[in-house]
Amino acid sequence: MTSSKRDQLVNTALELFYREGFHATGIDRILAESGVAKMTLYKHFKSKDELILAALDSRMRPAAEQMAKALERLPPRDAILRVFDGLHALLNEKEFFGCAFINAAAEFHERDHPIHRLAATHKANVLAHFRTALERLQASDPERLARQIQYLMEGAISIAHIQGPGSQAMEARAAVDTLLRAEGL
Repeated sequence: MTSSKRDQLVNTALELFYREGFHATGIDRILAESGVAKMTLYKHFKSKDELILAALDSRMRPAAEQMAKALERLPPRDAILRVFDGLHALLNEKEFFGCAFINAAAEFHERDHPIHRLAATHKANVLAHFRTALERLQASDPERLARQIQYLMEGAISIAHIQGPGSQAMEARAAVDTLLRAEGL
C-alpha cells in the first residue's frame, strides 16, 4: 500500500507542478489533492525538491524506455521520425503546458541544481537517441545532425506552448525528413 501512496503523491505532484509551476505549488496543495497524509509524504521524501525529482523521473523513465524500444524494434530512420509522431500527440493533449523539463530548468535555473541537472539529463537522453539512430544510419556527422534534429523538436515544443498546439511537431518532422534526405539517409 505504501508504494501506491508514494505513486499517488508523485502523480499528483507531477500534474500540479506541470500545470501550475514547481515553486507555485505548495506541499499542502499536493497533500490535499492526493489525499495523502503529511507523515506519509515525509516518509518517502525528505524535501519538496526530492518530490520534484521523483515526479520528473516518473516522466523521464517511460520516455527513455520508449526511445530504447524504438531503437530495438524499428529501422533507425523510423526511430527518429517516430519521436515526432509521439510529440504531435503530446502537443495536442488537452493538458499540454509545455515541456516539464524545460519548465523545471527555467524555475531551477542554476545549472548545478539537481532538478536542473535532471532536466539536462532528459535532454541528453533525447540527443543520445537521435545520435545512436544516426550512427546506425552511418551519418557522416551524427552528433551535429542529432543536435539539429533536437533543435527542431525543442522549437516545436516551445512554439506549441507559446502559440497553442497545432501542426508544429508534424512540420518539424517534415524538416527532419528533409535533413535526413539531404544527408543521403
